[in-house]
Amino acid sequence: MAIEEGKKAPLFTLLDQFGKKVALRELAGKDVIVFFYPKDFTPGCTKEVCGFRDHYKDIRKTGAVVLGVSMDDAESHKKFRREHKLPYRLLTDANHKMMEKYDAYGEKMMYGKTRMGVIRSTVWIGKDGKVVKHWKRVSRAADHPEKVLQALTA
Repeated sequence: MAIEEGKKAPLFTLLDQFGKKVALRELAGKDVIVFFYPKDFTPGCTKEVCGFRDHYKDIRKTGAVVLGVSMDDAESHKKFRREHKLPYRLLTDANHKMMEKYDAYGEKMMYGKTRMGVIRSTVWIGKDGKVVKHWKRVSRAADHPEKVLQALTA
């Protein structure tokens, strides 16, 4: 199932950094920003999560919920979140099943080689559960959170 703007977002239930379930179904009626990133504590990912942290208050003013998703385990997420004072939840998708549904796992080019991995991307799910916007391949991690905020406030 490919992500398409205007279509229903695939349902998911994942665990956050504290082992608590987060289900899309329970977020109905809210805008949800789900961003997928490759790995805790890596330079690009740190810039991106900190960008969402820095814009978090303004994103929350729109009523949107922010969720970061990677394959890292809860313990790594806890440390990453604490170290960078992240105010939003980080979800674990160790077997990348949710990422596959969201076109966030697949072939990617890294250092001139093709390999399978997490594709840095973001999906804005509207209050009605439909995909409002899909940023398919984010190339500038540091600038991306601001672009998401701009889209939310446009």
